[in-house]
Amino acid sequence: MAIHLYKTSTPGTRNGAVDSQVKSNPRNNLIYGQHHCGKGRNARGIITARHRGGGHKRLYRKIDFRRNEKDIYGRIVTIEYDPNRNAYICLIHYGDGEKRYILHPRGAIIGDTIVSGTEVPIKMGNALPLSAV
Repeated sequence: MAIHLYKTSTPGTRNGAVDSQVKSNPRNNLIYGQHHCGKGRNARGIITARHRGGGHKRLYRKIDFRRNEKDIYGRIVTIEYDPNRNAYICLIHYGDGEKRYILHPRGAIIGDTIVSGTEVPIKMGNALPLSAV
């Protein structure tokens, strides 16, 4: 993965770096608006925790933690940053046409294939049940 280093123009861009493979526009059918109106307020809407609130609006990405597409190969299409969990996620296009997000396996790049099931090889990104490991 190529890393783009910023030139320092303000104190906020000092020592900044961005991964060039990471895209930021999520799939529309895999996201939904997270209702986040607390911001340190109680049930009556009165601020009870000071210095809380604000921040950038975030969309929640639905992550497939179950990986229940058994024995269907999928290809990593994009790698995106997920602002809700401070981690990277991958968009997977499966062979049957389904699209899902998974957590980004370290070392996986765009174009890699992954699969989940009981008889799959032990490789980075593949998912096996504990009885098959």
